Amino acid sequence: MITRESDISIRRQCELLSINRSSIYYVPVEADRERLLLQEKLMERIDYWHTTMPYLGSRKITKLLVHEGFKVCRKTVRRLLERMSITAIYPKANLSKRNFKEAIVPYLLRNYKVTASNQVWSIDITYIKMHHGHMYLTAIIDWYSRKIVGWNLSDTLGTAYVLEAVKDAVATYGTPEILNSDQGCQFTSKEYKEMIRNYGIKQSMDGRSRWADNIIIERWFRSLKTEKIYPNEFASPRELRKGLIDYINEYNKVRPHEALAYRTPDSYYYGQNVA
Repeated sequence: MITRESDISIRRQCELLSINRSSIYYVPVEADRERLLLQEKLMERIDYWHTTMPYLGSRKITKLLVHEGFKVCRKTVRRLLERMSITAIYPKANLSKRNFKEAIVPYLLRNYKVTASNQVWSIDITYIKMHHGHMYLTAIIDWYSRKIVGWNLSDTLGTAYVLEAVKDAVATYGTPEILNSDQGCQFTSKEYKEMIRNYGIKQSMDGRSRWADNIIIERWFRSLKTEKIYPNEFASPRELRKGLIDYINEYNKVRPHEALAYRTPDSYYYGQNVA
């Protein structure tokens, strides 16, 4: 019998008993399942706190989670924040700090007055919880009209889904003058930057950790989650997609918006274009 209390090393015990050492470290499937369930619950609560108070950093979110009863450290919270694309993704091994810095472009919207549709769009990615598991939503909003002009639902944070969302939005509504994003790896990627350049769009990026630079789409994400995502338990990606279609259609076409003098985003967007 293999025991960690023995004076003989685990490796030597395995050799004497002709047992593969890797089998000693096997984690039972049930333990894996419990770990994944805990991780999903942590991500759900992290998403809630970020949506409620987007200015919170990993330290304060960790404190809140501990207060809720989770045994979690800041390192784990930071890892999950990055996985959920809530914080800026750090340079990977094949991207030096110098190259990462060169991939960042200036924030063009400070004191910038938006007076027309398709003048400025914002794009961002957010975590969406389901009954089991989660998805990621890429959304694009027009600053002037608050209209959602493009979106894509995926099960990963791959750049391809971001590119698809932009292509669909441009195909339907034309190109904006400026497209703003955070400093996530999808938006600093060669593929994204090249596509934006080919469309003749000016790329703008938030300052690092400056969530308020992209406040319009952050507010929309908060409304989406508090009104549609949190009250419902979407059982599948198909069910979630239908829920998003219904919500976005109602938001764009039916719901009056206070910032638009109680007009709908659609009427404001098209009214400006017609004028």
